[in-house]
Amino acid sequence: MGILVADRYFFGEIGALDPGMKIYGGENVEFGIRVWLCGGSIEVIPCSKIAHLERAHKPYMPELKYVMQRNALRVAEVWMDEYKHNVNIAWNLPLKDHGIDIGDVSERKKLREKLKCKPFQWYLDNVYTNLEPNILELNILGYGILQNDINTNACVDQGDVPGHTPILYGCHGYTSQVLASSAYIFNMLTDALKRLLQTTSQISLVTGLLL
Repeated sequence: MGILVADRYFFGEIGALDPGMKIYGGENVEFGIRVWLCGGSIEVIPCSKIAHLERAHKPYMPELKYVMQRNALRVAEVWMDEYKHNVNIAWNLPLKDHGIDIGDVSERKKLREKLKCKPFQWYLDNVYTNLEPNILELNILGYGILQNDINTNACVDQGDVPGHTPILYGCHGYTSQVLASSAYIFNMLTDALKRLLQTTSQISLVTGLLL
């Protein structure tokens, strides 16, 4: 549960942890969203003391990325409604046919109906009002990685807020490092990339997912 402490009775009433989640990752996000949507709240208590023991090495399996992706997609399918594609973009996965089996979510969807939980839009409007999720209706053109042809360890990434001016950053492939959400933004990004890399190399879209 990370740094969350839950009321035991309320925890049971809203379905405890999702038994369909596997091994590691995402259970805190799932529980946090569910608490807000299903009548609870998460409070910040300044004087509280919560112990969190973190292992230096997680012995479950050598690579947790697949499991974390799978769990995140499961959370999105149950709770995020029309915004669930944001998880695909965040993990640099295709919107369709990503090949990851998230398991049966029918019981969790029944739980959501039983508890009369609010839609995810309510969460955006009332809890996390600063979050600006990507909406498919805004004509997302593509997402993925823009990699330097000569130095293949260098990719384009977004810079600091505000502005997100494109910068060179190490290629990690863990998440989408580039997202074009309209023709205007795409052209602006392309021009910036040309100025940024004109003395080094041509750029190529090597793992981007064009929609």
